Amino acid sequence: MSTRAQVRFATREDGVSFSEHPEKINAQFYKHSDGYPEGLGVEIAKSYADQEIISGWEIEDLDTRHSDLEYIYYIWQSPGPEKKDTWISIFNVGLGEWCNKCKQYVEKNECIFVGKPNKLIGKYDRE
Repeated sequence: MSTRAQVRFATREDGVSFSEHPEKINAQFYKHSDGYPEGLGVEIAKSYADQEIISGWEIEDLDTRHSDLEYIYYIWQSPGPEKKDTWISIFNVGLGEWCNKCKQYVEKNECIFVGKPNKLIGKYDRE
């Protein structure tokens, strides 16, 4: 069975918590398999830290939502002269369920990681 994930890019802004889903994202990609932190999470962190190439992502519209995701990743960056460090958040969203009353999929999720790329590598890299 595939471990599906979305990778979303968000801008670091004052007052926006890394452990909550932001209201605004700048881009989003879908990964059909190996979306767990020890796979995709480490790939994202190594891509940023070591300039490694990632493959197998599909670009998506910003409003695309899936009912079968297990993880959502946020890559938090800020542009310009006052550039801040890049951080990554990982949410386990594989706990969602269909709401018969409201007739839609309701995400139940838990933030399982917040930190810089090297911290993610240290926590999840099994090599």
